[in-house]
Amino acid sequence: MTDASLFAPGALDGLRVLDLSRVLAGPWSTQILGDLGAEVIKVENPARGDDTRGWGPPFLESGDKPWDAAYYFCTNRNKQAIAVDFAQPEGAQILRDLAAKADIVIENFKVGTLARYGLDYQSLKVLNPRLIYCSITGFGQTGPYAPRGGYDFLVQGMSGLMSVIGRRDDEPGAGPLKVGIPASDLFCGLYATVSILAAVHHRTRTGEGQAIDCALLDCQVSLLANQGMNYLVGGQVPGRLGNAHPNVVPYRDFAAADDYILVACGGDGQFQALCQLLERPDLGEDPRYRNNAGRSQHRKELELQLAHSIATWPAAELLARMAQSGVPGGPINSVAQALADPHVQARDMLHTMRRDDGSEVTVIGFPAKLSATPASYRRAPPGFARDTHDVLRRTLELDDPTLARLAREGVVG
Repeated sequence: MTDASLFAPGALDGLRVLDLSRVLAGPWSTQILGDLGAEVIKVENPARGDDTRGWGPPFLESGDKPWDAAYYFCTNRNKQAIAVDFAQPEGAQILRDLAAKADIVIENFKVGTLARYGLDYQSLKVLNPRLIYCSITGFGQTGPYAPRGGYDFLVQGMSGLMSVIGRRDDEPGAGPLKVGIPASDLFCGLYATVSILAAVHHRTRTGEGQAIDCALLDCQVSLLANQGMNYLVGGQVPGRLGNAHPNVVPYRDFAAADDYILVACGGDGQFQALCQLLERPDLGEDPRYRNNAGRSQHRKELELQLAHSIATWPAAELLARMAQSGVPGGPINSVAQALADPHVQARDMLHTMRRDDGSEVTVIGFPAKLSATPASYRRAPPGFARDTHDVLRRTLELDDPTLARLAREGVVG
């Protein structure tokens, strides 16, 4: 494990986060807080741990210890791992005591679950009025769907997202598709983080904590963005356009002579530059295509002409010429190609971390570059229950005989 003392204090240094969440949306948020310097205590069930530890293959081999899945490593660095069974009264009391000393609690249990153990916001704010308590659920704390369990795939469908992803209905292979990453979970984790930091600022001004109700469906609906506004303003229900843009033309993939490329002309000047590069000044001079509104109206005719011209070029040569001419474009990389891209490497996006057992894991880093308080990579994703005794000894001053008894009784792991 990297020595945390080697790093300067981060922007959120001094904040303690009690992370009662599992899988992705909640852990994504707490990892961000940890990257920015907060102390994060990840709580797992002693009997089974976070589900994502078993979501493989692939697994990271770790000597004679149980393996952890790659999925787990994407969202659990910069955390201390403890195991506490809050279904047992002593376990619930341990978590209440930790919450009393925390700044932030994040949980993603079904609505009402934690209230049965005195771990809901109403119970904990009595112990800690300054507590910021973020609940992440599929559908929120209110509304007709509140009791339901929420999953990324379901929310991508229910939010309207999948209705605008996939090939056009008049093309082979048409039909709804989900995003290839768990977008609804990840976006919800980002919104949760933004909301938590807003609540921290409010507490700084007023001394008052608060509850945050963050729902996957709400977050994904908010991210309909231009597609949602296209409907609200224009009255037409957006459909699937494959890789085309609903408003901007040309803005899609094209087949070059040996590979696919992306063309993304966001302005009329860029379109004119593309026409000159392709030696098609006739397209740039055509009154139907001089502005984006016309190009959008005559999308099919224009894209057919561009496709014929682009198909004659080797992909790498055309992309190089486009870059020289100021025409936005790029390749369609595999994940391996993206992570090996020299620009991604130069931006310091990959970090290798060493675990306590000596095994190494490379993680994808925090993207924003803060000049005064950059993100840090202090703790590799922890092994199961690695820090239980240390955290409870240091934070709650439990002695070794008590910890040994709690472990024997299955209250802690």
